[in-house]
Amino acid sequence: MAAPQQQLDPELFDPEPEPADVRYTVISVDDHVVEPPHLFETWMPAALRERGPQIRETAEGAQIWEFEGKTYSQVGMNAVAGRRSESVKYEPFRFEQMRPGCYDIHARVKDMDLGGIWAMLNFPSQITGFCGRVFAFAADREVGKAAVRAWNDWLYNEWYLAYPTRVIPGGITYLGDPVEAVAEIQRNAARGFTSVTLPERPHAIGLPSLWEREYWDPIIRACVETGTVISLHVGSSGMYSYPQGAPGLQLGATMFGQLSLGACSEWLWSGYPKDNPTLKIAMSEGGIGWVPMLIDRLDNIIDRSGYGLGWDDRPADILRRNFWFCTLDDPSTIALREVIGVEHIMLETDYPHGDGTWPHTQDVIEQYWAGIPAPELRKMCSENAAELYRHPLPDIVLPRD
Repeated sequence: MAAPQQQLDPELFDPEPEPADVRYTVISVDDHVVEPPHLFETWMPAALRERGPQIRETAEGAQIWEFEGKTYSQVGMNAVAGRRSESVKYEPFRFEQMRPGCYDIHARVKDMDLGGIWAMLNFPSQITGFCGRVFAFAADREVGKAAVRAWNDWLYNEWYLAYPTRVIPGGITYLGDPVEAVAEIQRNAARGFTSVTLPERPHAIGLPSLWEREYWDPIIRACVETGTVISLHVGSSGMYSYPQGAPGLQLGATMFGQLSLGACSEWLWSGYPKDNPTLKIAMSEGGIGWVPMLIDRLDNIIDRSGYGLGWDDRPADILRRNFWFCTLDDPSTIALREVIGVEHIMLETDYPHGDGTWPHTQDVIEQYWAGIPAPELRKMCSENAAELYRHPLPDIVLPRD
């Protein structure tokens, strides 16, 4: 389905950007789709479509998703790429108030070309709960499972197959049943998916905790056996809990790093990385500034207090082996990249969200990472992601030495 010939409202959008001067090969490992209105009516079985997610219009003219009597409003609240800064606010978006690249792959690739971005890994949006959690708790389990499969089939057929060198295929799975979760991970892996996004703190949304092994063991084993990277996105288990009266938007955006720190610590101490040396976990969003602090703390509780003793391998070494991290820029802490491990740092643009760097990604790298040696830049900007997600690189990877 080709991108609609949409004239962007000049009162809402900045002028169309000039193509970026490409100095770095960029693979972004944290971007988002906005699910298009046709997704579920196209890809769900005909008998279940009427019970699946539907786009509705409110009396005020907003477009929202409705599923099993619940509404998921502000379809494009964070789909603000290209918007004039003064026009970005909490409002009930319609699809015509977004760049088509938010929901259409052909327009997305054009935007990637404008921004100098080679490839993207895209996460779901509100109707899935970022990780499929909405469908996990569907009252009609068959509809929930069908909605998960429909989302994956849409991404595979309309996005990945259309541009296999530009889209890293990452899926969701049905979290309401570990047997079904395993089956969907295996189905996706067989057709080339290299990632699945799971809730970063499952117990926080009513799923079994990581220590309830009967549930998680088969899912983790399926990821290990298929080489599927577990991508954990901040917000997939809820946002920062702020006091009544506090500025929620500001506090929530500020505390992303703390959420990542907590989730990463829980996954580390779950023991799954220790017991599965080839398990790969990617922390999406939240930056890297908290990672050196975590490494220091892990070393402290081994060498000073002894609280962390009990494993054959040091927890910090397991962190460096099993986990990958991504950043928009982290200008103050990129100097600590050797503490983390340059091979485990990746780049994100967060298109089309408000803190994303598109269409200025190339300039942001130049501004904040100037002086970093070219081999390290190639690793962090593209080569690490290409290796982790088994994704092709162009013939020439920039910057050159």
